Amino acid sequence: MKYTEVNITLSKVDPFRDMLVYSLGDEGPYDSFSETPQGVKAYVPSESYDPAFLQQCIDELRSLDPDLQCNCEVSELPDKDYNEEWERSHQAVLVDDFCYVRAPFHPHRDDVKYEIIIEPKMSFGTAHHATTYLMLSFLEYEPVEGRRVLDMGSGTGVLAILAAMKGAAYVEAIDVDEWAFRNAQENFERNGVCITPLLGDASLLTSDKHFDIVLANINRNILLRDMEAYVRVLNPGGTLMLSGFYEHDVPALQTRAEELGLRLRQQKTRNDWTALKLIK
Repeated sequence: MKYTEVNITLSKVDPFRDMLVYSLGDEGPYDSFSETPQGVKAYVPSESYDPAFLQQCIDELRSLDPDLQCNCEVSELPDKDYNEEWERSHQAVLVDDFCYVRAPFHPHRDDVKYEIIIEPKMSFGTAHHATTYLMLSFLEYEPVEGRRVLDMGSGTGVLAILAAMKGAAYVEAIDVDEWAFRNAQENFERNGVCITPLLGDASLLTSDKHFDIVLANINRNILLRDMEAYVRVLNPGGTLMLSGFYEHDVPALQTRAEELGLRLRQQKTRNDWTALKLIK
C-alpha cells in the first residue's frame, strides 16, 4: 500500500497542531502523525487522500484564528519509506514518571512502575495525543485494584491495558472501528493482560452491565450523546473520566453531566485539550 505524506507547517503550533491532528485522524482517514518543530507530518493511504478534506480541516482552524498561516507539502511515499520514517520519528511517552508507553522498537525501562508496549500503527491511543496523556494521568491516582473498568472508544487499548496492569478485576474495551478493535487485541496479547474486547458502540451497554470506572476518550458530540448510557452502567459512587474535547467544551459537558446526577471532581487541561473526572 502506498502512503501520502502531508508536511504541514503552522505559524502558531500550539494549540493548533493538536487540533489539526484530531480533525485529520479522528474525523478522517489519516492514521499516523509525526510532530515537527513547525507543525506535523500526517500520513494517509494514498487512495484515501482528499485535498478537499485537508483544506476543510485547515479552514476550521483559520475560523478560530484568521491570522493563522498554514502551508502543506504533499508527496507520495512507498510503504517501506513510510514505515522507516515512522520508526525514526516516533518517540516513547513518559507520563508523570509513572507510566511509560513505548513501541516494540524502543528500549525497555526499569525506572517506571508501568510500561505499556503499543505498536505505533495510529496516532490516537499511543499517549502522544494530549487527551490520552490526560486520561493516563487520571488513572495514576485512581484506585483500580479489584474494580470493574469500561474503556469506551478504546482505540489501541492503552487505557484498558493500564487499568488491567493496576489490578482491575475486569476490563472491557469497546470500539466502533474494526481496525482499532483488531489492533487492541494485538496490544492486549503483547502486554500480557486479560481484557474483553468488543466491536460496537454504546448500544452494547445493556442493563446487565455494571462498572466502577468508565473511561471515554472520544469527542464532544459522542460524549454528549452517549453519556446517559455510560451513567446507566456506572455503579453508584463510580467514576466517569471523559476526554477528547477542548477547554471551551467543558460547560456543555458539565451541564449534561449534572443533569445525569454526576458531580465534577477534577479537571485537567493540556495544550487546550481537557479531561474531566466525574462521580456518580
